[in-house]
Amino acid sequence: MVSRYLLSFTLLLILLAGCSTLGTHRNVNNDEQVQKAGIEISEDQLLDVWIEVFTPGDLPDDEEAASGLSSEIREAEARYMPLQLRDTMEKTGYWGAVRVVPQGTEGGEVLVRGSILVSDGENLELDITALDAAGNEWFSSTYEAKVSVEAYQGAGQSGQEVFQALYNAIANDLAVHRATLAAEDIATVRRVAALRFADDLAPDAFSGYLQRSEDGQFAVTRLPALDDPMYRRVNAIRDRDFMLIDTLNGHFDNFYHEMHEPYKQWRETRVEELAAMREIQRQARNRKLMGAAAILGAIAIEALGSESTRASTGGLRNVMIVGGAYAIKTGFDKDSETTIHREVIEELGESFSSEARPLVVEVEGETHELTGSAEAQYSKWRSLLRSIYLSETGLTGAED
Repeated sequence: MVSRYLLSFTLLLILLAGCSTLGTHRNVNNDEQVQKAGIEISEDQLLDVWIEVFTPGDLPDDEEAASGLSSEIREAEARYMPLQLRDTMEKTGYWGAVRVVPQGTEGGEVLVRGSILVSDGENLELDITALDAAGNEWFSSTYEAKVSVEAYQGAGQSGQEVFQALYNAIANDLAVHRATLAAEDIATVRRVAALRFADDLAPDAFSGYLQRSEDGQFAVTRLPALDDPMYRRVNAIRDRDFMLIDTLNGHFDNFYHEMHEPYKQWRETRVEELAAMREIQRQARNRKLMGAAAILGAIAIEALGSESTRASTGGLRNVMIVGGAYAIKTGFDKDSETTIHREVIEELGESFSSEARPLVVEVEGETHELTGSAEAQYSKWRSLLRSIYLSETGLTGAED
């Protein structure tokens, strides 16, 4: 009891200190630190978290803003960013297992969904929704952060993710909401998650244990008997499902480590290029003004001045034009470097989404090979579990 009061008090301080509003939009300060549990939380109070692969979102309509971006990079980011959030949450001590899962995966206790609104190396904006297995929405907020070239230089020295503060903010808000749950609330969430998995696996046998309201909330209507052999069988299958998801996260981890360096270089180079382009544009504007002033002066001198004065003014104008052209050229010299990093990221994204290493699993003495992308392998795995369960129990009605 004392431990729970200490936990609640700690997270209340987080809420007040971080000025976190679990509302619609949050501008994240770059110095926001992740808050960690001050005490060890008992295992029966730990909720497992599943973070879905993010929705890539749309690229900017503006041609200049979309320069250097691509749908392939966004697809890669949609897998990369959930892993960054997972690693952040794992360090807090507030949660059980934190896993990244394909979209639409059934059976998690806490589900985090994300959509990429803006990601261009300089700005990152994510739309995050968190809800539990009982259908209760914890919050739905957008998180926005902006970094500079100097931030990339500092992150390179420390080895830290340049947008780490944004992931810290999401993790902190999740921990704050978890602190509002009583022990019975947590027990209910875990119970509903297990029954939803059973219902997804064998709806004919377990659909009557839960009732779903029109707003998507689940309530337990009755519980299986402790010695119910079908429910025990489902729980054993669920344990295997967790093991397969852990294997799937191994695929994600390999992708993350392969993408980390080229992705960091691509973002940093793009931000440097943006800064250079803005400086060039500023110089170009100034030179245009100077050029316009020179032209007006030349016109006046043409009308009122001598021939020698007109000649000297024309030379100044030519110098300004040549100088402006050279400045613009130097700004575009980084284009080729950015292209190299972009192509590496796109290739990694395409490789991951098209084909992962075949996974061989053994179920009840039978060997099965799962092929295709990591997400496709998991979908085949779920179908395999249903087929085996139905064939062994003689039930029908889930899927062929």
